[in-house]
Amino acid sequence: MKSILFPALLCLIGSNLFAQEIPGKTETPKTTSDTLTTKPKEKANLLNEVTIFGNKKQYIKVESDKTTVSVKDNAMLSSGSAFDAVKKLPGVITSPTGSLSLNGKGVTIYIDGSPSTLSGTDLQNYLSSLPANAIEKVELIYNPGASFDANSHGSIINIVTSSKRLKGVNATVNINYNFNKYQKPSPQIVLNGKEKNLSWQTMLGYNYIDSEETMVNSQTFTSFTPQKSLLQENKRVNTNRNAYFRLGTNYKLTSKSNLLFNYNGTLSNDRSVYDSKVSGISTDFYDSGITHNKNSNHEVSLQFKTKLDTLGRTFDIIGFANTFNRNPLNQSNTSTNQLNSSAINFGLKNYYLKYDFAVPYEKMKFSINTGGKFNVIKVTDFGQYELNSNATTINFDYLENNLAFYAEARKKFKKFNFTAGIRFEDYKVTRQASTITDKIEYRNTNFFPNASALYELTQDMNISASYSKKIAQPGYNTIDPNNSNAYNQYNSSVGNLNLKPTFFDNFELNFTAFQFVQLGANYTVGKDDSRFVFSANPGELVSNQSFQQFDKIKTFSAYLSFPIPLDYFLKSKEEFAKRMNTIDKMNYIFFNINYVKSTIDGYTFPYTNKAITNYSAQSQLILPWNITNTMTYFILPKGTWEIYQVEKPIQQFDISFNRDFLNKKLKVGLHCFDVFNANEVNALIAGQNLDTRFYQKQDSRTFRISLTYNFGNLKLEKENTEIQTEKAKQGGGIIK
Repeated sequence: MKSILFPALLCLIGSNLFAQEIPGKTETPKTTSDTLTTKPKEKANLLNEVTIFGNKKQYIKVESDKTTVSVKDNAMLSSGSAFDAVKKLPGVITSPTGSLSLNGKGVTIYIDGSPSTLSGTDLQNYLSSLPANAIEKVELIYNPGASFDANSHGSIINIVTSSKRLKGVNATVNINYNFNKYQKPSPQIVLNGKEKNLSWQTMLGYNYIDSEETMVNSQTFTSFTPQKSLLQENKRVNTNRNAYFRLGTNYKLTSKSNLLFNYNGTLSNDRSVYDSKVSGISTDFYDSGITHNKNSNHEVSLQFKTKLDTLGRTFDIIGFANTFNRNPLNQSNTSTNQLNSSAINFGLKNYYLKYDFAVPYEKMKFSINTGGKFNVIKVTDFGQYELNSNATTINFDYLENNLAFYAEARKKFKKFNFTAGIRFEDYKVTRQASTITDKIEYRNTNFFPNASALYELTQDMNISASYSKKIAQPGYNTIDPNNSNAYNQYNSSVGNLNLKPTFFDNFELNFTAFQFVQLGANYTVGKDDSRFVFSANPGELVSNQSFQQFDKIKTFSAYLSFPIPLDYFLKSKEEFAKRMNTIDKMNYIFFNINYVKSTIDGYTFPYTNKAITNYSAQSQLILPWNITNTMTYFILPKGTWEIYQVEKPIQQFDISFNRDFLNKKLKVGLHCFDVFNANEVNALIAGQNLDTRFYQKQDSRTFRISLTYNFGNLKLEKENTEIQTEKAKQGGGIIK
């Protein structure tokens, strides 16, 4: 599921508490909106009756429209995969079926500003193959403006990979060694450097992870009189092996122009060995088999950035291409002496060209951004199946063309900041499959407005309100009829070709203080929204796994996050003041609370619709011998999550110990995830003619040793090769 993992402190609050104790003046180091650290000061200065010691570090930055979290400096976050890190971000909750939400709203994953085309388990597997120590920071964008794709549900998680460049040639070697029932290493090497006008970074690594998973479905088929029940049990041993290569370059053409190139490639060879059993009335069926899945993912992007004049006008143009292929092969033997098999050949291609033009008017405290994008997505999938000596084939083709333009304006007036934008999207979609007679064609031409207003209560406290309209095209995993992860005479798993796009209206009210405290609420209405369900045809003992569309899903969410600086209570005021600017040496607890309730038009809940309240916390304690201890805990109590009834609390407790050696060149970490092996899902899913009690347990208790060694220059950080494929600033941002 998820837990909060972010060091944060009420620096300004703490400073104000000591204003009467420490005399003097100094100047605070300035920060920028897209960095989490400030430039180091060689000497301690004096400011506003507060003494500043050392270099101010900021691991989390809360703003009205987004929260930015540093990952690379958080030992527990950075030792796992990107997917592990994402699930532990503040406000992120994983549903019982594996989908992600942010403060109660659906999530679109961006990587280095580029929206990921992958969906479902393909996206999860890709994020699991990307090591978290490759991530510089993560941006949680709550209500994205017009410069972002309208196809973004309602919130965005933007994963920004490491992009620092150092003079000369430098290297970092990482290795994670995982212990559960299996012991597997995951090594990685990072090379980066800067020579004259060229800066670059290369990352090469390999992951090898074994894990076990148990799933039990207790199913009641309600169309029978009397009702009939089946118990389905499935145990799997999964082996995930992947190699990845990432290359980023930045060539300075002139003092005002840069050319950036990025390539990301992943090759995977996975295996799943399983045994399943179905028992019930006159039924004693089992099958055992193995699934091999080879896939490859390649992403290439090229960006030209230039400053047009000294007034701040900029122009960016980006070309992007992505190809993804997978070939899962499954074979199983059944208790009826049958050989079942499936072979799928899936391919995805995504291309886009986009431009952005920014025109600021500093004297008027006004700015305009505009741009356009043309995007093409093509999916082909061919499946061959053999069930009980009956052979079938399914062809699926999907083509999506999208042309978009946007304009967004920002204006600062006294203590108010206003943002208004509109985005035009023209979608042309074609779906064709051998399971239907006629191909499905539709065209969506819509305008998507957004507006926000922010009021500066004080220098350190803001209140904001925003509205945005979005669209979510059904992901290929929800419509592809070859989506068959469960396949025998008692199970089927297919996509729903008739799913329509979902339109969202998102309303949000947010209060932030001191860049660490956040209190807010949002209300989202999703028209024609879809959810994963188990269902059955009348008179059949076959569980169908697919996606069902609902007229409207209305979700209300409230959230609160705040830190408690333990050093204020445990240490002297002088010692606490010193640690205010060296947060990695601070003792604290950071809390996050989320309240989520959904109501659905056209759906009768077969149980009490009780809201979900998710609690999470992280603590950091500085132990003797410079050992840093991090502990995290989350719990999702019983309640109703969308259409799923959580029948047992979902929870997890993690603990980590980390220490630096050799003048911080060597970092050693000892970690234990899910210490009490308590993270499991027990949920009820009510579908047409079928009630399913769903149980899932992975061997989530894992021990890990992480080692990182840095070679070369560790101080001078100048250039970056981060391609800004989407605009970073959003509605509500302050114009200075």
